[in-house]
Amino acid sequence: MKKRYLDLMEKALSAYPYEHIQRYFDDVKEHGLTEHGFPRLTANIGILISHGRRRDLLPIFLEMMKFCCKTIPNVKAANDFSVREMICCIWEVERSGVADAESLARWRGYLRAIDPLTCYTRVATSMDYNYRNWVLFTAVSEFFRSLDGLCRDDAFLEFQLRHQLQFFDENGMYLDNKKTNDRHHPIVYDLVPRGLLSILLEKGYRGEHYQTIDAILKKSALLTLDMQSPTGEIAYGGRSNQFVHNEAWLVGICEYEAKRYMREGNLLLASRFAAARERAIAVMEEWLNKDPIRHIKNRYPTDTGYGCEDYAYFDKYMITVASLLYVAYQICDDSLTAEALPDTEPTVCMTSSRFHKLFLKCGGYGLEFDTDADPHYDAKGLGRVHRAGAPSPICMSVPATKTPSYRVDREERYDLSLCPAIKGNGEWIFATEEGVGHAVTATSRTNVDTKATLRYDFFGEKAVTADYRVNSDGVEIRVWGEGEIAHALPAFAFDGESKPEITATEHTLTVAYQGWICRYTTDGSIRDTGKIACNRNGHYRAFLTHGQGQLTVNIEILPIEQSAEG
Repeated sequence: MKKRYLDLMEKALSAYPYEHIQRYFDDVKEHGLTEHGFPRLTANIGILISHGRRRDLLPIFLEMMKFCCKTIPNVKAANDFSVREMICCIWEVERSGVADAESLARWRGYLRAIDPLTCYTRVATSMDYNYRNWVLFTAVSEFFRSLDGLCRDDAFLEFQLRHQLQFFDENGMYLDNKKTNDRHHPIVYDLVPRGLLSILLEKGYRGEHYQTIDAILKKSALLTLDMQSPTGEIAYGGRSNQFVHNEAWLVGICEYEAKRYMREGNLLLASRFAAARERAIAVMEEWLNKDPIRHIKNRYPTDTGYGCEDYAYFDKYMITVASLLYVAYQICDDSLTAEALPDTEPTVCMTSSRFHKLFLKCGGYGLEFDTDADPHYDAKGLGRVHRAGAPSPICMSVPATKTPSYRVDREERYDLSLCPAIKGNGEWIFATEEGVGHAVTATSRTNVDTKATLRYDFFGEKAVTADYRVNSDGVEIRVWGEGEIAHALPAFAFDGESKPEITATEHTLTVAYQGWICRYTTDGSIRDTGKIACNRNGHYRAFLTHGQGQLTVNIEILPIEQSAEG
């Protein structure tokens, strides 16, 4: 596994030709160090050089490393992230002997001069300090400095950890969003802190919060297994989602938990985490093997920034893939590798109300619902239908929102998920609308299927109920309500490079993409609304099926050759 991680790290670095690295360095020298992308690139170049890879970059790496270590103590440039990575790079370079003792001593001398209060951007000075995951990065960076003998202030570390431990919910999931009334917490930034805590414990932290942290990691990891898509992806929801680096945090967590259960002798759980790790790595390998490499899960040209927040630019988020895989590399112990057995058990799970998610999995299919989505990133409703092995966006991987905080390429924007609608004043009102309540009223599972019932309350005037059943044949949705009702049917239309083939008849809608088809069949009447919705993956044409009083929608995702045989 360690070699595999290094291979993927090198693949991520290959997205930065020498000329790109030199231009990036020249820009940083001219304008100063302002964020952690450049130190992250520097550290990962050094790590790979230390493992006998990319030795052609040694001369420029030595310049970059000196610049970073010298600059970091003197400017606030997201050093919360960078210091840990600089320390890890120093360890690898020292082990391999690719830099002389004088350079190593100089780098350490610069980093020894760090004053946490002036170097780090986010430092908790009281328990009321309302800043989230950056503080944990600060704590872990200081722990790594202490491991290298560059500081010794246990009280600082323990207070930062105490401050951060107040932001975990009853399931051990991290509550990152400080701007809302305890809602809309992003899924990626649940995984980030737990990945940081995993490497903290892996590297030997046994301070006053050890038992609390260990319990949080153990509990939350089991829920994370159930939340992972059958395709290997982390759940959707909130900012920084749909980037290639997303699964790397999951890989590190799975490495840590697989080792835990191997040591405890629980081979079944160890194998489940090993299987989850393999699925997540496969997602990253798929994207890293595309040409050209992208840092987000679409095929738009990188310079368009399509699907990206302003902070989520290529230079920072592409090398993040390597940075986070190195965390998994550090945790990995090849002598304790568990056998990755198939994980096919039907699953129904719900998060706390702070994350407002429901997951159904069975027979290779996986559904994810968001009953209270953050409108800056997602829409309410069934926002994901995945099948193992199939391209993730062929049905839908993440909802579309009319108010995205990420870049899209159409001025007209619409909410879109797989959700019901009612007729009001001659217009369809979909359950994605603000003010429509979503409530999970029942769930169940057997050996052959998983089920859920949701009630959609349209402004206290009308209600629609929908039953969902998932099994190896696909997804069955039965909707009923008073009067005319409808259900949205997203049809993937453009990934930034290619256009799936869409075919519609009165009762069938089919999307063909990358050797697979997604087929909707319904007893209602299908029509094209003429609207195009945008999400991070690309464009979706918004179809709907409508009827009187009740509707049935079936969804199946099949290889094209299998669908032809059927």
